[in-house]
Amino acid sequence: MSFTPITHTCQYNEEDGSMRMFLRGRPVILYGPSDKDPLDPAKVAPPPQNKLKLEWVYGYRGKDCRSNLYLLPTGEIVYFVAAVVVLFNVEEQCQRHYTGHTDDVKCLAVHPNKLIIASGQCAGHDRLDARPHVRVWNSVSLATLAVIGAGQMERSVSCITFSRADGGTLLAAVDDGPDHTISVWEWQRHDKGHCLTETKCSVDTVVAAEFHPLDRNQIVTCGKNHIAFWTLDQTNMLYKRMGIFETRDKPKYVTCLAFNHNGDVLSGDSSGNITVWARGTNTAARLVRGVHDGAVFSLAALKDGAVLSAGGKDGRLVLFDAHLHAPLRETVIEGHYGGVRVVAEGRGSQLYIGTTKNCILHGDLELGFSPAVLGHVDELWGLACHPMLPQFVTAGWDRLLQLWDGLSHSTVWSKDIEERAQCCAWSTDGGVIAVGCLSGKWMVYDPHSREMLTQHHDGSEPIQTIQYSPDNKMVALGSRDNFIYVYRVDDNGSRYSRLGKCLGHSSYITHLDWSEDSQYIRSNSGDYELLFWNATTCRQVTSPTSVRDVTWSTNTCPITYNTIGVWPENADGTDINSCTRSHDSRLVATGDDFGKVKLFAYPVTQPKSLCHQYGGHSSHVTCVRFAADDSRLLSAGGLDTAVMQWLRD
Repeated sequence: MSFTPITHTCQYNEEDGSMRMFLRGRPVILYGPSDKDPLDPAKVAPPPQNKLKLEWVYGYRGKDCRSNLYLLPTGEIVYFVAAVVVLFNVEEQCQRHYTGHTDDVKCLAVHPNKLIIASGQCAGHDRLDARPHVRVWNSVSLATLAVIGAGQMERSVSCITFSRADGGTLLAAVDDGPDHTISVWEWQRHDKGHCLTETKCSVDTVVAAEFHPLDRNQIVTCGKNHIAFWTLDQTNMLYKRMGIFETRDKPKYVTCLAFNHNGDVLSGDSSGNITVWARGTNTAARLVRGVHDGAVFSLAALKDGAVLSAGGKDGRLVLFDAHLHAPLRETVIEGHYGGVRVVAEGRGSQLYIGTTKNCILHGDLELGFSPAVLGHVDELWGLACHPMLPQFVTAGWDRLLQLWDGLSHSTVWSKDIEERAQCCAWSTDGGVIAVGCLSGKWMVYDPHSREMLTQHHDGSEPIQTIQYSPDNKMVALGSRDNFIYVYRVDDNGSRYSRLGKCLGHSSYITHLDWSEDSQYIRSNSGDYELLFWNATTCRQVTSPTSVRDVTWSTNTCPITYNTIGVWPENADGTDINSCTRSHDSRLVATGDDFGKVKLFAYPVTQPKSLCHQYGGHSSHVTCVRFAADDSRLLSAGGLDTAVMQWLRD
């Protein structure tokens, strides 16, 4: 978190109280209220007195990452989403967060002492600040102990593992660059660690790397077309022996690793088979065929010696005895949660299961599983807070509409709406939820029954934004086809009749606001225009000075007189995806293309304005909204699919 000076080229005209702002060289003329005191553009506005603190992270990354869910002695499970590592106590329903990363966390490892954690990230937006690296940190204090590999890793850290037979003095990491380099580090030597050795691991993708739990300096890696057994010798050279499948069918992918109590290596593959590799050898000793329909995504050797196998496609959990004889028990995860990505052993017979649809389930094989974490699995743009209650909805390209409770941090319900959603809005009385989709379709839902009340289609381009008028009698929809569609609302939000469409923008609509008296609409577009409209006639108000004293119900348009200072120097007009004003009109928050949430004092009329900025998202922040009582800010990350809840202090 830091103070960030925000400046760009602006010219103030004292005669008419207008500011000429340049976005990508294009002039935008903005008129302040007629009673406004003259501005000094050179003056720097201070940051707000309020700050934000990350309170809760909704979501999990199971879609494309492995070995990313563990239980700690504190009773917390540790996992990651976006650039945050989450420590979540499911029983006590409380979260802590490690926020040292600057971009997507891709892998995780727990030290044998169960106290220290390593997490690896990919390259970020800022090439200097966000090079791929591994961070080693204390899971109790959340203090960073070492930052390893910055400047040596190319693309992303795909696998990390602590040594186990020697008490965890070494850390091995695999880089996702073209050579998939494996490096071994003495991570405690100093705050950047000491690289003992590195070598090319494989021309093919590497999906897992594990130190052997009983044999010192032995590492096993696996991935596309291979399993490899490595030895770190006394001269710190790494020697590789490729796994030999002999006459048995060589799988396309070796997908996961585990070790039984004898020290034999167990590997799962893309054909649904489990292979046993006797300790100290690189030859397959035994093959258990057809355990799963599709790939084996996770193998876990449990405390009692049993082996649990999990399928990514079939969603089955199969429990074997220690010798992998006939299955003892099996169960299937409900399909809508996805396949099983990873299994972590909990306390007693409890298991935690990360799924391919970004859910974490908990339970046991006898009684079944219930969700502890739900999330979105595709790009997330739609976010709207209830006008009175501490609830919010999210809607994404995964066709999911989800209602959340911001106090209990739980999912109230999740619904497949069968359309890729781009935006959503509550009616002013909280009675209905409208969802705009990529197809140009928009639907209205009852939040209690979850039933669709009505649906309409406007154009064939995405509906980018929806806003109900303050009097709840109209709704405006901004489309990618450059038009704003205005409807009259009847029967408590269940019936709609089109009043007309606003023609005049020469690019797609990005944001819109209603005036407090529901008479006017203002809108921003992809070519940085700010236009004004008479809502009932859908006619453009061609004289901006005639509406300079209008009071606006919201400030979701980032290009306005009162938000001049949110734009950085040399900004592209598309850099800021979302803007919102607190209901008490004291703060403005923005979400940008660089994963940052920024907080300004409102109004932000000074071109040079200081702000507080916060990381955590790893993708473009697509939407920010204040809760009804302004106590919290919600932010949605596009590709990172996470929703973050920030506490305002």
